[in-house]
Amino acid sequence: MTSDTDMRLKMHHALLALGVRSGGVVMVHSSLRALGPVEGGAETVVLALLDALGPEGTLMMPALSYSTVGADNPNFHALDTPSCVGALAEYFRTRPGTLRSIHPTHSVAAIGARARELLARHEDDTTPCGPRSPFHLLHDIGGQLLFLGCGTKPNTMMHAVEELVEPPYLFGRTITYDCIRPDGTSHPMAVRSHNFAGVAQRYDRLESLLPFPHLRVGPVLGATCHLLEAAPAWDAALAALQQDPLAFIEPA
Repeated sequence: MTSDTDMRLKMHHALLALGVRSGGVVMVHSSLRALGPVEGGAETVVLALLDALGPEGTLMMPALSYSTVGADNPNFHALDTPSCVGALAEYFRTRPGTLRSIHPTHSVAAIGARARELLARHEDDTTPCGPRSPFHLLHDIGGQLLFLGCGTKPNTMMHAVEELVEPPYLFGRTITYDCIRPDGTSHPMAVRSHNFAGVAQRYDRLESLLPFPHLRVGPVLGATCHLLEAAPAWDAALAALQQDPLAFIEPA
């Protein structure tokens, strides 16, 4: 029987082989189920990711809450509001030591050397993925995007690129939210919500625009995984959207 220590080591080696950088910053989207049976479950996966990043690295995961927070419920609590983007992300959000940015619908969870820096100013944005958001800053600091067995469609950084172009499908109404920080203080936020009514996101189309080594594909445990360099991915997506604002959507 494979122990959780053995599986953690195996995953650690696979992540390094894929191209995860020690000391780097990685935003992870994931399907825990796609990895297959993992001894130790989500904790083993998180520990392997932290092993690969090393003590100077930073691990981030989206902690999006748009499925429960919106116009009908404009209330967000950093400690209590659940995320809606998978089992690994929700486990990571609640794990001791994890920090969470203050944003009603598009918060980010993080741990590591640069976590506090990358999350600190999200609460000052007026859109989900604005210039102070971790999704935008990932490009600025040369981070990476890791997709563990979920394909590249759930690429939240793409919203930050879309916000620069403002394609016709992107924005809906402005909603004022009451956001509660971990210390219990209230922070009202007026945020232009994303819309996407009648369209399906096709961020996987970005793959055809990214040559190796900007995009690497390889196995991690039982999953096929994708690793994107954030800055080249951003630049390619922005150029495509400037040429065709509908480049990454199709009718739903």
